Amino acid sequence: MIARRVVELAEDKQAHEIVLLDIRPQSTIADYFVICSADNDRQIKAIVEHVDEKIQQEYGLNPRMEGTPDTGWIVLDYGDVVVHVFNQLQRDYYRLERLWSLVPPVVVVQ
Repeated sequence: MIARRVVELAEDKQAHEIVLLDIRPQSTIADYFVICSADNDRQIKAIVEHVDEKIQQEYGLNPRMEGTPDTGWIVLDYGDVVVHVFNQLQRDYYRLERLWSLVPPVVVVQ
């Protein structure tokens, strides 16, 4: 499953507070959200580049990408899987897990 692989790849680059949500019961925009945090812009960039490179190599997928490391939030949209990489300030502000609180997490990595 691509979503679980994204969780592993984010862990490779020391992302923290990683959450995998199965949003299928609540939404048609995607099947899964992967949400994770990074400590700084450089780490956001490293996580995004690593995930993008490996998912391209392993699954042949290229995401639609929005945001930049300096905005504190980058979204990688693989269609069925949407990956959100936040700095802590933006994650606290947008609180996606709270927005999707009716959806139980599939994986949580502190």
